[in-house]
Amino acid sequence: MPAPDQTPVPGRWAALAVCMLAGVMIFVDVSIVNVALPAFRTGLGASPADLSWIVAGYTLTFGLALVPAGRLGDGRGRKRVLVAGLVLFALASLAAGLAQDATWLVAARLVQGLAGGLVNPQLLGLIQQMFRGSERGTAFGVFGAVNASSTAVGPLLGGLLIDLGGAEGWRWVFLVNLPLAVAALVLAPRLLPADPGREERTRTSLDPVGAVLLGVAVLGVLLPVVLAERDPAAAPWWTAAVGLAVGAGFVAWERRYARGGRDPLLNERVLRSPGYVLGTSLGALYMAGSTAIFFVLTVYLQQGLGYSALLAGLATMPYAVGSAIAAAWGGRVVTRVGRPLVVAGTVVMAVGIATTLLVVAFRTDPSTGLYTALPLFVAGIGSGLVITPNQALTLQCVPTDQGGTAGGMQQTAQRLGSSLGIAVVASVFFTVLAASGQQFGTALAVGLGVVLVCVLAAFALGLVDVLRRRRGHRRGPDDPAALGTGLVSGTATEPDPHAAAGHPHH
Repeated sequence: MPAPDQTPVPGRWAALAVCMLAGVMIFVDVSIVNVALPAFRTGLGASPADLSWIVAGYTLTFGLALVPAGRLGDGRGRKRVLVAGLVLFALASLAAGLAQDATWLVAARLVQGLAGGLVNPQLLGLIQQMFRGSERGTAFGVFGAVNASSTAVGPLLGGLLIDLGGAEGWRWVFLVNLPLAVAALVLAPRLLPADPGREERTRTSLDPVGAVLLGVAVLGVLLPVVLAERDPAAAPWWTAAVGLAVGAGFVAWERRYARGGRDPLLNERVLRSPGYVLGTSLGALYMAGSTAIFFVLTVYLQQGLGYSALLAGLATMPYAVGSAIAAAWGGRVVTRVGRPLVVAGTVVMAVGIATTLLVVAFRTDPSTGLYTALPLFVAGIGSGLVITPNQALTLQCVPTDQGGTAGGMQQTAQRLGSSLGIAVVASVFFTVLAASGQQFGTALAVGLGVVLVCVLAAFALGLVDVLRRRRGHRRGPDDPAALGTGLVSGTATEPDPHAAAGHPHH
């Protein structure tokens, strides 16, 4: 008989399809509104500050909810929290589509982000719960492919809906979520694995004080970063210092909470899982560069080359296609290849970005979008080989009962990284644009240079890890330097998480 942690969950692939249906909604909404900003201005009279909050509000509340939602799902039932998040997301989407003024729309976007933050950790936690061994890598590959393609298709879908909907087309940017939400809500109760009964649930505390402190810390850091995307000078940078101070208080509280014999939000079992801290750091650093690509490309194509929203979305599609293909393949092979796959992905990504940089530096005519198609496709392949395999490696040794919390912490780090990256790249882009006399190609080339630096930094971190693992392998598995690496010579291992953590089974 297999160990309990290795027993396959019946119906797991059908359940994964339901999870991905939910994922499509929250991933599309990250990017679909970008091409609708002019429509918000004309249709609702939205001011520049309103537009910032329509975009940034979703990111802020999404990031705030991730870790507490992961803990809630781990302790009280992932299916239950997922369904609640879907209901809230559907209602917020309906409210956004019916908005009568900009304030109404901003409020609906804040609730949408909160609902998305409730849903996302449950998806990661359910993958951890339902899949084992190489199947888990394949499932993460599907997750990564859906994430990459949905986020990248968002601007294209938004442009199409706006073109077809006329003056009120922007409303369909939000209302398109409703049929997806209804389908997911009908299928989720039937196909997702049942939550544990009241007597079987873990007695994990939700750590409300820790959740509030973490939320304030994340809000303080994220707020000026996301608002700086439109006006860096007007962003409230002082809140970042407050956020860092509260973050220090959060760490102190978590240590005190753990000394009291309780399970803190900053869970030591998760942090000590082999590869978790390094993988989370690498992912955040990589996302700081890769997420900014779409922002500067969209501005370049629409304002610099005069592309419509639909054409701008089409021009970025090669990246999405490459990323989706590579993510699905990378998830299947990551358990055999290990961290070297992630390092190889950063190299491929760097080659694609560097080639795109050279193209835009020397071409400024409307055909530029055609010339960037191949290098963006290559960059997308590299991205798919980094994000999904790194996520699978980062979470592979996390205790199954902590999957939602670990996924929430990982996603929060990536959210911070991506927001910071967009702010820095956007600031550099607009500074160079003004200094060069509106030379969009030059500004984009410099912005992509910053992206390239982030990708190379992620490469360096991954390479250091690979070399450390190889040294540990040569010394033998009993050598202290070889312990806690998670992968030995590129082969994934999945020990009993409870035994590895020194905790009894619940």
